[in-house]
Amino acid sequence: MNYPNGIKKKETFHNISYKNRGMDLESDLNITNQYYRSIDKAHIYKKPTPIKIVKVDYESRHLATIKEAYFQEPSTTDYNGIYKGQYIDFEAKETKSTTSFSLNNIHKHQIRHLKNIVNHGGISFLIVRFVRLDETYLLKAQDLLLFLEKYDRKSIPLSYFQKKGYIIKNKINPRIDYLELIDQIYGGTI
Repeated sequence: MNYPNGIKKKETFHNISYKNRGMDLESDLNITNQYYRSIDKAHIYKKPTPIKIVKVDYESRHLATIKEAYFQEPSTTDYNGIYKGQYIDFEAKETKSTTSFSLNNIHKHQIRHLKNIVNHGGISFLIVRFVRLDETYLLKAQDLLLFLEKYDRKSIPLSYFQKKGYIIKNKINPRIDYLELIDQIYGGTI
């Protein structure tokens, strides 16, 4: 491409990186939760992954750099907090598949955690975005557990989300209004 003054623009091609897959959904949820907090509707936060720092390089007090660390324990789910006096805990995932959600994307300890939240009276669910379809679903943990109990499959078909799940409509503010669905699902119980 030629620009004025004889400057030539070199075209560059970038390699596709998959290291931050799921960050769009996560970003939308973080903005949504920030909005909920700003209007004092709910207080829900992204949980940090617990790490153990082993080695730190101290160039100066203000320029400390972590050189070595490891995961202390497996993290549970992505988000937790409180809404109308009820504990909420959920996992958020994205898939590029147009037909199913692979169960390899959710770990056994996360499923156990979701089940424990349900058993103790909390609200627990999975939010899955089908990226290529531009559809985001909320699936109650009870329905996830029912599927795992009933079927011996490696993925949950989209049709199960369409039948048992709840589609979350895209909005401007909040971006992913999952609490609107929580109110519909649980009605007067919260």
